[in-house]
Amino acid sequence: MLHRFTNNTLRLVRFALRRERIMTPVWLFSLIGITLMVPLVFRDMYGDAADRVGMALTMNNPAMIALCGPIYGTADYTVGAMIANEMILFTLLAVAIMNIFLVIRHTRRDEERGRIEVIRSLPVGRLSNLAATMFVALLINIVLALFSGLGLAALQIESMNFTGSMLYGVVLGVTGLFFSALAAFFAQLTENPRSAASFSMAALGVLYMMRAAGDIGSETLARLSPMGLILRTEVYVRNLWWPVPIVLLISMVIMALAFYLNAIRDMGQGFLQAKPGRKHASALLLAPGGLMLRLLGGTIIGWLVGSLALGISYGSIMGDLEAFLDNDMLKQILPAKPGFSLTELFITMLMSVMAITATIPCLNAALKLHSEEKRNHMEHLASRAVSRTGMMMSSFIISVISSFMMLFAAVLGLWSSSAVTMVTPVAFSSLWKAMMVYLPAVWVMIGFTFLLVGVLPKWTNLSWIYLVLSFFVIYFGRIMQLPEWTGKLSPFGYIPQLPLDEINYTTLAILTLVAIVLAIVGFIGYRRRDLQG
Repeated sequence: MLHRFTNNTLRLVRFALRRERIMTPVWLFSLIGITLMVPLVFRDMYGDAADRVGMALTMNNPAMIALCGPIYGTADYTVGAMIANEMILFTLLAVAIMNIFLVIRHTRRDEERGRIEVIRSLPVGRLSNLAATMFVALLINIVLALFSGLGLAALQIESMNFTGSMLYGVVLGVTGLFFSALAAFFAQLTENPRSAASFSMAALGVLYMMRAAGDIGSETLARLSPMGLILRTEVYVRNLWWPVPIVLLISMVIMALAFYLNAIRDMGQGFLQAKPGRKHASALLLAPGGLMLRLLGGTIIGWLVGSLALGISYGSIMGDLEAFLDNDMLKQILPAKPGFSLTELFITMLMSVMAITATIPCLNAALKLHSEEKRNHMEHLASRAVSRTGMMMSSFIISVISSFMMLFAAVLGLWSSSAVTMVTPVAFSSLWKAMMVYLPAVWVMIGFTFLLVGVLPKWTNLSWIYLVLSFFVIYFGRIMQLPEWTGKLSPFGYIPQLPLDEINYTTLAILTLVAIVLAIVGFIGYRRRDLQG
């Protein structure tokens, strides 16, 4: 029985680590970097105890508790308590997503592409691939826990002692292990990677909502969710370790169940049978646009819900915004514009962040054509009476329409939520203009992505790097006091900040023209180049 796990498993581990030599370091560098950067920013922002007390009052309301988790240590609201209350849950969400994608990538997706079948034809154990994947996930989460904990301790912030810092890191690592086990379980239940990822992300959403509902009204319900349970560690406040072994035990049980299901199921099959498709394709699927919409429909709907939720979450704090922004450091970060309220200043910064976030699904839609090409799915279409221009145009139109839909969902959520929490709500028309003015910048990002797909398909990841760079120079530029010209490295840096600035239609027209030119060059390149295998 043991040989099913151990036969050439270490070789598969080395192979998996080699495949992850780029993706995983980027994830780890981002997670650890943000984890270590935020405490330094908070230390400078909230050096005064009165500022921290004001933040504690702002956080201690049902909306913020549902969003960030239970608020601990308000009697003496230190920087450590602020980090734990305001950052740890969002970091856990990112850690969960990283682990879900990691496990699905090396299990169900490899199985769909026939890689596991090739591996199984070699002298390896039946469970060796899953064992190697879980071992890699364990290593990655250990690295995340150690570097996060030791890094936080090395900051030598008074309220962030060594014990609390290591507990912070362990909380991240254990949560990562839980979601890696959960993803491995759903990879056995489903028949394809998209379903496995969808079930895993849905489980993440359900556990998050259970935690939110429980934190507001039911301690028992909150503890039934591993995300709620792990927050009971009260990092940097009481430093309780007892939830850690419980979540770890749950993870081991789920992992054992995943191994059992993997041992008894057939290759390429799942225990949840996929719904049989139609005998004949619908009229929508007979055109490239319909096919692309079918492939992207679920993702777009998911991101629409996410954009709406993001707007609602920001709108929920608008009622306490004056107290939240009553801080000298925060005032320095916001634009210096006399005659405008702090709420108006904050909205300008908020819109840029929400617009950059809304760009993610647009780029995903733009890159879908290339991802299908790498999976050899485009050769079948290209061999028929379907033009490459038509295939690319369908993806382009969906990306552009998605940009409008995502920005609209974000501003709708922001307005609807702020209208409830604010005594004098901001007019919807003002929020609409402030958000929609970012459309040309989003289009430039889409055009750049299509340029890469058409001309430099091996470098399509540059679109994500450029988006991250844009977020860094726009959001962290003022915090880190970067030169003003760095903002111009991103198309978002050219957008007027309404209502502070006047709309410069010439600049917006130039950005739109740049987006069109980039897309046209991409179209021409895609028509002329060979399809990749």
